[in-house]
Amino acid sequence: MTMGIDPEKLTESELIEELESLHRTRHDTLLHGSADALAAHTRRTAELEGEYLRRHPDRAVSPGRTREGARARTQ
Repeated sequence: MTMGIDPEKLTESELIEELESLHRTRHDTLLHGSADALAAHTRRTAELEGEYLRRHPDRAVSPGRTREGARARTQ
C-alpha cells in the first residue's frame, strides 16, 4: 500500500521535494518515532528512491562514492 501520492504520478520537482523531506526527517524518526512510524518512513523512502532510480538509471555517480573510490581513500 502506497502512502501519499503514487511516486509515478509525482512531477520531477515534487519527487525531489518529497525525497528531500524524507531525508531531513529520517534521523529524528529513527531516534524518536514509533515502530510503525519508522516502518512507514522506510517504506515511503524506498518507494520514492525506487522511482527516482527508475527515472534516472544513468545518473552521475561520484567516483568517491563507489567501493573502489572508498578503498582509494583509505590507502
